[in-house]
Amino acid sequence: MGLPVKLTQAQKAAAILVAMGKPSAGRLLKFFKQEELKALVEAARRLRTIPQAELEKVVQEFESEFTEGAGLLDSADSMDRILTDSLTPEEVSVLMGRSEPPPASMEEVWGEIEKLDADRLAQVLAREHPQTVAVILAHMSPQAASKVVLVLGKAQRGEVMRRMASMGQVPPAARTVIEKRIAEILRTEANGKDTSAGQARVASVLNEMDKEQIDEVIGDLEEAGSEDVAAIRGRLFTFEEVVHLPQKARVALLDGLATDLVTLALRNAPKDLAEAVLSALGARSRRMIEAELAMPADGIPAEEIIRARRRIAATAVELSQQGLFALPSAQKAA
Repeated sequence: MGLPVKLTQAQKAAAILVAMGKPSAGRLLKFFKQEELKALVEAARRLRTIPQAELEKVVQEFESEFTEGAGLLDSADSMDRILTDSLTPEEVSVLMGRSEPPPASMEEVWGEIEKLDADRLAQVLAREHPQTVAVILAHMSPQAASKVVLVLGKAQRGEVMRRMASMGQVPPAARTVIEKRIAEILRTEANGKDTSAGQARVASVLNEMDKEQIDEVIGDLEEAGSEDVAAIRGRLFTFEEVVHLPQKARVALLDGLATDLVTLALRNAPKDLAEAVLSALGARSRRMIEAELAMPADGIPAEEIIRARRRIAATAVELSQQGLFALPSAQKAA
């Protein structure tokens, strides 16, 4: 997609630097202030493809030389390469607002994770898959691991300990993935940044959408390079996914919900979904709801049925965050 004819000064400067190539641009970058470099990087990330004619206009405006036919594609990637080749990793990290690199050795990574407060570490691990938590705890010292286990949610604790008990030798590739995740946790903690609140906000917005819409937005997040996609997926749940919950989880979800809410949510529901819900209810509640569903549903707005289903889905998300059960999306993301 082409860019608008009108470019900002920062975008024009970024276009010129990328067109010049790394050697020349690298020499020029040394003379920019940090604020100016940030503005250039942000401008480059907003650029996509600049038509040849547009690029020539920019070049003429700056009265610079330009090699004919170069064009300009993927400005953000090109700017990244220029910065990487021209500046030290530390300078790039500061420029981009990134956190400090993780500890140099994996021994330091495991040592640093044990220094975290047990309550805080348990809170962070509550968002991870039980297998990930099991591997982390298995590689911590027994003293540090025991403190974390005691403050894990009851449901998560049992699942994690079960996996630890049956765990064999962790493959090197899996250990590398776990260690990378630990390094990310440490960077987050070092920055005092807890992304769970933001992930929850995004998930709550997505949970108000249809599945097709959710998939579309998740795809946009992935294309944007979001590091929170897996965590957000783990918080997603729709009423239709009740069929994928274990019976025990369905009972926990429906326990305490008003029968009229459940009845409304089951209006026009597929037979397998209705049976999954009804099978988790007591005999008396089931008979009442089935009697209501046997009556005509004329006059009930579709919007009310959707709202009822979303209320039940939101309840499932809340219960999962309390550790009562895992959502199907969290299990798939692991």
